[in-house]
This record gives sequence, structure tokens and C-alpha cells, in this order.
Amino acid sequence: MLEANSPETVRVSRKMPADDAIHLMIVDDDRRIRDLLSRFLSEHGYRVTTAESAGDARARMTGLTFDLLILDVMMPGESGFELARSVRVDSDVPILMLTARSEPGDRIEGLEIGADDYLAKPFEPRELLLRIGNIIKRSATPPTQVIENVRFGPFMFHLERGELTREGEPVRLTDRERDMLRVLSARPGDTVPRQALVAPGVAAGDRAVDVQVNRLRRKIERDPANPAYVQTVRGVGYRLVVAP
Repeated sequence: MLEANSPETVRVSRKMPADDAIHLMIVDDDRRIRDLLSRFLSEHGYRVTTAESAGDARARMTGLTFDLLILDVMMPGESGFELARSVRVDSDVPILMLTARSEPGDRIEGLEIGADDYLAKPFEPRELLLRIGNIIKRSATPPTQVIENVRFGPFMFHLERGELTREGEPVRLTDRERDMLRVLSARPGDTVPRQALVAPGVAAGDRAVDVQVNRLRRKIERDPANPAYVQTVRGVGYRLVVAP
């Protein structure tokens, strides 16, 4: 069990966490608990900042970004619950509550405030690591999907190469047509403002965009006057409709 009066609880080496390691902040008024947790978590690869009060934590949050907050509930003055509630007003940073209060009502209050998990003291260090790891995994932003190819009707456009084919046969594009199709293909189905399709050095209100779009339509649309793929969004711009 990890307890404030157990100096043998944590054995650490001098290995330093990487600069890009996950950054945790421990907020606890008990200095020995702060030190034990800081040493233990640092040994397991986390960057750790500590704070002794809610006010101290806020001061650190003004200049640093954290991946997880570990808050003690029972602190003099402003409690961990109150700090968590104020943090949740404008931040979704994950929060793990640490407390000696293990009653169901207290756990429910913490979760209702917006805490991601709740761990009662004393606890096994291994359990703390697992809970931190699970919270980080749940809160991780999924990787942005990179679009390589876009299909619309019999056409396929490869964004990186700027190649357009119709049923496997290449379709010749001018540099401007290629650039415009890249912009449209990067956001298939979304409305792209005309400004995003303007060539460098050309005013946003210039009709050159419409001229270039019409030229592109003549290469890909069965009826350019009634486009199925590059459609006009009146007063806004254009969108590429991905259709079979």
C-alpha cells in the first residue's frame, strides 16, 4: 500500500522522464504524499509537477499544460472537489481524485463533478499506474485520418500525386485544376469557401475561381451545367460530392 508513513513504499532510480512524456500534476496538502507520488510516477516515465493547494495548482496551470490532474479531496481551504468543479468550467483535462474518503456518496459526487476516476487511500502503486494509464488511453485524441484517394463516380483522385483517373485512365489537369481538386478532395462532402480555392496573388472576389471550376467540371461532369460532383454552395463556395 502507498501511504504517507511508509518510506520504503517507493524505490526509485535516477532515470529522468523524457521531455515529451505525459505530464501529470499532483495536488495534495501532504508533502510526504506529494513526494512519494512524484518519485514513483517519475520512475515510471511520467513528468510530474506538484502543488500543495488549489491556489498553488491554479498558478501552475497558467503557465503549464497537463495531461492529467491527480487531486486530493481533503485539503485545507478549497477542497479537491471544488478545484475539480472550477477546472471543469473551461477545461476537459482528465482528473483522478485521490482521497481517504471512500464512501459511495463521495465517489458519486466526484464523478458527477466531472472526475474521470476515483481512488481511495491507501492504495497499491500498481493500481494507481493502471488507472492513470486507462484514463490517458480513454482521453487520447484519435489520430487524424490521412486521405490518400477520393473516389467520385468513375473518377479517383490521388491527393499526394495530384493524379486524376477515370476508370484507370489518366485525366489531364492543369496546375490550377489540380490544386483546386486537392483542396476539395481533402474535405469531401464539406463546403469549401471560395477563398480557399483562390490562386496565390488573386483577389478573393475575382471570378477566376468560377472560371477554373467550370473548366474542371467540363473534364469530370456528364452535364457541367448540372454538376453531380463539384457542386456550388450559393454564396459560400463549392463542395466535392463523393458519389458512386
